[in-house]
Amino acid sequence: MQIAPSLLSCDFSKFGEEIVRMDKAGADMMHLDVMDAHFVPNLTFGAPVIKMLRKYTDKPFDVHLMISEPLKYIDDFADAGADIISFHTESDSDIEETLSKIESRGIKPALAIKPNTPYDVVLPYLDRLYMVLVMTVEPGFGGQSFMADMMSKVEALKKHAKDRNLDLLIQVDGGIAKETIKTASNAGVDICVAGTAVFKPEDAKQAIDELKSLCE
Repeated sequence: MQIAPSLLSCDFSKFGEEIVRMDKAGADMMHLDVMDAHFVPNLTFGAPVIKMLRKYTDKPFDVHLMISEPLKYIDDFADAGADIISFHTESDSDIEETLSKIESRGIKPALAIKPNTPYDVVLPYLDRLYMVLVMTVEPGFGGQSFMADMMSKVEALKKHAKDRNLDLLIQVDGGIAKETIKTASNAGVDICVAGTAVFKPEDAKQAIDELKSLCE
């Protein structure tokens, strides 16, 4: 299991230091939630902030765009140092065009789906994707409860990928903690986005190690 700390849960006044802390604690990648207060009812940060943070770690930047028109901003996030860009099937941008734009910048493309979105909307694009992000809470705010019923989507996507001989990663985001990560692991999840579960404890390394050990 890979752990991607959600920087949404960090102390924004120490943004760079928090990234260094997660890097040293054994994070596999940094998950950066970009929200526009339109697609979701919250506003976070954009490409200029991500560009400033890029110097604090060599770990991959996993940029999750919860914005209405991701296609317009792919170049900005590519220039800022994104390694993976996920955008929502429910956004206003054309999925094919947006994937092509991400691919043209040499970045790993991913699609994200909200809890009420059926998993099969991503199937036409599966062979182009590095990852599918299955939201296990309604996107917009941290600290929500894990939706275990989303694991049926994970299992279905894993089966489709296997049947098509695709090396597809499945990520989940929302409510990941010691009590829920085993459920995610058993369903076949590859990457768990974790917020308060890794930022709240004094010892982040111990927290990440414990989450990983629960999946073994």
